Amino acid sequence: MPRLETLAIHAGRGIDPASGAVAPSPVLSTTFARGADGAYPHGHIYARASHPGRDALERCLAALEQGAAACAFPSGSAASMAVFQALDPGDHVLAPDDMYHGTRTQLRELLQRWGLQHGSVDTTDLDAVRAALQPQTRLVWLETPSNPLLKVSDIAAIAELAHAAGALCAVDNTFATPVLQQPLDLGADLAMHSTTKYLGGHSDLLGGAVITRQEDAFFARVRAFQVQAGAVPAPFDCWLLQRSIATLPYRVRAQAANAQRLAEFLAAHECVAAVHYPGLPTHPGHALAARQMRGAGAMLSFRLREGRERALAVAARVQLFTRATSLGGVESLIEHRASVEGPYTTTPDDLLRVSVGLEHCDDLIEDLRQALV
Repeated sequence: MPRLETLAIHAGRGIDPASGAVAPSPVLSTTFARGADGAYPHGHIYARASHPGRDALERCLAALEQGAAACAFPSGSAASMAVFQALDPGDHVLAPDDMYHGTRTQLRELLQRWGLQHGSVDTTDLDAVRAALQPQTRLVWLETPSNPLLKVSDIAAIAELAHAAGALCAVDNTFATPVLQQPLDLGADLAMHSTTKYLGGHSDLLGGAVITRQEDAFFARVRAFQVQAGAVPAPFDCWLLQRSIATLPYRVRAQAANAQRLAEFLAAHECVAAVHYPGLPTHPGHALAARQMRGAGAMLSFRLREGRERALAVAARVQLFTRATSLGGVESLIEHRASVEGPYTTTPDDLLRVSVGLEHCDDLIEDLRQALV
């Protein structure tokens, strides 16, 4: 199989047979003509059911994660919702104690009313995961590294525990991307992405994806949610996303190199109480990350010794970093997560989360240095 850099450029793409164009053009049509015999000679009826641009993107995503198939969605939240909605009322989802607050909100506020049960556990503790599995557990949901504490969980071991209990294992791979981690190769059944983030990479599109290790009845339910619930991305967003994926390996590696240096600077700073970054030898998941990942990623978080007000003051003084939600773009972002997550947050209020971009790392360090004074 071609290597990731080659797949990022060529998977799902080809020369346009009609024009010879090397660069694909976006297909914006929402409906497609029938032949004289009433059939659909090009395989497409209506954009909600299928679309050439979405089909091409899904082939690309499946190739990047070395999966059997992929479903593209209009957001990461729609992607996770599709997986949860593919379960039955009364089923149980085991989720991490540290995770994206939007996914936690789906489980607690939307799906619990529908009858889906859920619990949370420290997924870095295999004994705790084993003890938390229930007879009705049908899905173990992982984030690794997690948001925002960058905890690292053992995908292969937890997938084995899930399968022994009759459950699937799904991994939110947004932080790591297929450049640094491929959960399906480690035994997970599903990999999920907010493609808004690193795969999009430029803070200008919204999207999500679910990639499956095998096309089975469960994934057919995920696909049915995409089509029947109308959870499909716009054609132009599909085109823009695939255009961005071509540079994904190089962007992510450069961002991760910047993040490593930034984490080392912060870890040595007297005002910083803790740095959460798997690339640091002091991180509890450092050894596991070295085995499971091909780099520690471009996300980090750090805590200030003087608490919430100090954290807010540092975020207010940065000049190159932008105070904004989201991550994975070429520009560096910083935010006070607890105030974003609202009243149910479990994030320490002295913590700042950083998405490290592609600026020169020395400039980023100098910006944080002056903000920490």
